[in-house]
Amino acid sequence: MAPARWLTPLFFAALSACSSPRLAPERLPNPQLISEVEIVASLGTTAFELIHNLRPNFLSYRGETSFDRRTSRPYPNVYVDDQPFGAISILHSIPASDVSTVRLYRSWEAMTKYGTGNAGGVIAISTRR
Repeated sequence: MAPARWLTPLFFAALSACSSPRLAPERLPNPQLISEVEIVASLGTTAFELIHNLRPNFLSYRGETSFDRRTSRPYPNVYVDDQPFGAISILHSIPASDVSTVRLYRSWEAMTKYGTGNAGGVIAISTRR
């Protein structure tokens, strides 16, 4: 009788853990990537609208940096097809219909991939070619 006392709560704990609704990891959106499926569903007209509606944190102020102050900006730089394109304001001129994916590179990733001057990060846009 003693083993049954501790097995019952264990059984109900295991049962409740299995029944809780959770998204599978592959179904959660990547917080640093806006996919083509999300872009089509968003109905935005410019790249800025897409990002503002889907991942507004991409557009946030990153703060002043203590290194490379002359060439670095506190906001992410925009790269289109791995080529420097300009500041965030340029996103208003990129049609959403041309955008395939948008990825945010944090400062250390951006400086590793694109070089110095990107301490605020990089918003990398891949276009439909």
